[in-house]
Amino acid sequence: MSEARPVRIAVDIGGTFTDLQILDARQGRVFAWKTPTTPADPSEGLLTGVREAAERFGFALSDVGLLLHGTTIATNAVLERKLARGALLTTAGFEDVLEITRHARREIYALAPDPFPCLIPRELRFGVPERLRADGSVEQALGDLTPVLDRLRAAQPEAVAIGLLHAYANPAHERALRHAVVRALPGVPVSLSSEVSPEIREYERLSTTVLNALLMPVVKRYLDRLESRLGEGGFAPRIFLVQSNGGMCSLRRAAEQPARLLLSGPSGGALAAERISRRLERPNLVAVDMGGTSFDVSVVQENRIGLVTQGEVDRLPVRLPMVEMRTIGAGGGSIASVDPSGRLTAGPRSAGARPGPVCYRRGGTEPTVTDAHVALGRIDPDFFLGGAMQLDAKGAREAIANRIGAPLGLTQPDAADGILRVTNVQLAAAVRLSLFEKGLDPREFALLSFGGAGGLHAIEVAEELGMTEVVFPREPGTLSAYGILFSDLAQDLARSRLFLAGDAALPEITATLDGLRTEALQRLEEDGVPEAQRVVEIAADLRYRGQAFELLVPWPEAPDLPALLARFHAQHRARFSYAAEGEKVEIVTLRAIAIGRLDKPEEAAPPWPDATAPASTRQVWSAGAVAAWPVWRREAMRPGAPVSGPAIIEEAFATHVLPAGWRAEAHPEGALIARRIA
Repeated sequence: MSEARPVRIAVDIGGTFTDLQILDARQGRVFAWKTPTTPADPSEGLLTGVREAAERFGFALSDVGLLLHGTTIATNAVLERKLARGALLTTAGFEDVLEITRHARREIYALAPDPFPCLIPRELRFGVPERLRADGSVEQALGDLTPVLDRLRAAQPEAVAIGLLHAYANPAHERALRHAVVRALPGVPVSLSSEVSPEIREYERLSTTVLNALLMPVVKRYLDRLESRLGEGGFAPRIFLVQSNGGMCSLRRAAEQPARLLLSGPSGGALAAERISRRLERPNLVAVDMGGTSFDVSVVQENRIGLVTQGEVDRLPVRLPMVEMRTIGAGGGSIASVDPSGRLTAGPRSAGARPGPVCYRRGGTEPTVTDAHVALGRIDPDFFLGGAMQLDAKGAREAIANRIGAPLGLTQPDAADGILRVTNVQLAAAVRLSLFEKGLDPREFALLSFGGAGGLHAIEVAEELGMTEVVFPREPGTLSAYGILFSDLAQDLARSRLFLAGDAALPEITATLDGLRTEALQRLEEDGVPEAQRVVEIAADLRYRGQAFELLVPWPEAPDLPALLARFHAQHRARFSYAAEGEKVEIVTLRAIAIGRLDKPEEAAPPWPDATAPASTRQVWSAGAVAAWPVWRREAMRPGAPVSGPAIIEEAFATHVLPAGWRAEAHPEGALIARRIA
């Protein structure tokens, strides 16, 4: 997709900061910028950040041709329950599927298990007289809708979700019902399960459709505000939004299916990891993003990130393709405490930004992981956020001594060190699980660390896992925006049909694939993607007959069934350590990914200083004693001048701890590569 204007901007709006990455094709240079998020209207902070960046880096607002936008608006609306008041129309007799869920108990010994959330109350779930069979044929035709529509009008919902049984196989009843609802409630957004998530499993399909419906008014309000700001100062770029699958979509598609934005922000970091793996020629990476409250793990294998067909947000299933990621509640703001049994814990409770860690001087009283780093001298209290925020090291030490050291009979430094050790074990466990469940060995991967707190833990986590190389990318605090900067348009299409993977089903499989390809190309044409930049990738969900779960298997050779089966058996063996090659295999869902390639202007290598500047020193507690550690400024390091640990490497929005036995060197691409040498 050609750009007449030379500047491309990627934006990742978080809860505290709005991160920007700016690519100016005239220079090939990439710039990073941060500005405070404006929660009341995130578009205000976005435009403020763009203006600040334009002034700082010397481009005009009219130079911006493309704005790629990642956001947590949909996720935050679900977590905070700031959703529209919605109603659900479903097949009569199935009104309670949304509340019955899967009867899964996460705490199997709890006497009073916590019920799964249900976003639409019983009085707003209405049964519709109709019934389809699993093959899409009609068991009961759509009956008289007058009583249902009368009750719906009286309820006055702000959004309507329609999810009929087996609508994935035949959407006719859902479409007719939408037509009736639109006439009865003009202006009220309606979401169909056959369009949002046309796949088997009625609970997951209903949950996804309900989330989509309740988010439609929320996301539309934001997009309307954003569009209303276009034109100010000549700022009128074409805008695309990041989806959970890591691809972009148009504003129109985002307004119709906002559920696809639920993992919009975190997916950017995984996209960046995929790009970095190619640029650094490291095909196998474990990307870890550690911020204030969470630790996100994604795996890059053979230069590709993994995708899954279902995830969840706040225990609500979302049956949509998304970047495969594991998240635990461990970050710089994770609160450390001693439980009644005398066990030291860190997280998942977080101090957040307000009041934040004790050292923030905002009223926090409970020590956090960040407080432990400050107390041990690993973070410079005078250079936090590049010196924009002064930290209270004395307060951090006192809180740790009183709340952790005294109950456990430890000195303050030992207590702070204990907090970090407990945290590192948790982080390593999340990485280990993400690899072991795929049959992968951590020692065959490098660790890619980013996020504000990542560099403080990365090497110690790598040692815990037996890994010998850690990569710190340029501008780790805005890496998700960097990933967004080089992404493509992508739309997922699916057809759930049960096929035995054999020659007898091949004609029907081929016909279904042809239909998917045609629809995929049509969508790319609607988005204005030139024909030469349209790509359609095929995949399938497979299982052995009798299994209750599937594996997502890429199918570049479609419709070559032997090639698909060979991939499935190999993937099953890697994931579960066995493959039943003599068993019958079922194809449950066929998928197409419509990809519109965006132009990728060449990124120039970063400028380097003439010589590495000498280091300062700081007193750091480690291994039971205080010692003077060298402190290096990252921007003053150049390739060919390695730094040996123990040392600390600082930049404006991140600090990297380099223990003894490790050596770090700047890579010509701009990354910092740390390797174990002893």
